[in-house]
Amino acid sequence: MTSRGGPRAAGTDGSDFKPREKVAPCYQMSASLKSEVRKLNFVHLVIWLLVAAQVTVSHLNLVSHETISSPYQWEYPYLLSLLPLLSSSLSLPNNNISYLVIAMISSGLFSVAPLIYGGMEMFPVAQLLYRHGKAYRFIFGFSAVTVMYLVMVVAVQVHAWQIYYSKKLLDSWFDATQEKKKK
Repeated sequence: MTSRGGPRAAGTDGSDFKPREKVAPCYQMSASLKSEVRKLNFVHLVIWLLVAAQVTVSHLNLVSHETISSPYQWEYPYLLSLLPLLSSSLSLPNNNISYLVIAMISSGLFSVAPLIYGGMEMFPVAQLLYRHGKAYRFIFGFSAVTVMYLVMVVAVQVHAWQIYYSKKLLDSWFDATQEKKKK
């Protein structure tokens, strides 16, 4: 052992730590994937807050319906997408595989499925807008269908990347578990 002010061990120049201090690749991968999942969870939370704000403001009549239109039907089940977000967030600190599996499955059910339904629900309104230039719902003066399609495009990408990185993280954790069992 060396001390800060004491003599160095004989026969070493201090550069012999590199071959000894290596982190296994599965743990490096786990750390980087956790970071990506956390970032995507944050973006998911922002999208969820925007949808929840629109639903809340509309139902409590805080502003007129000309400023913020009533929500589409797909927005109500999308509010349940907070469950996979919480499950995913709970799985990260302790590498909890079961919470991550629950998050992946419920993400498809509560996040992606409402977005697919919303795309189909709003399609006739979007056709009416782009063929005839008629919009009946508005959000701060912009066509509600246009704004919500933009939100949906971002949300679909976020959820697709969440599921992808969660699967990679699950594989990384599973590999680390298998390596421990071999030893």
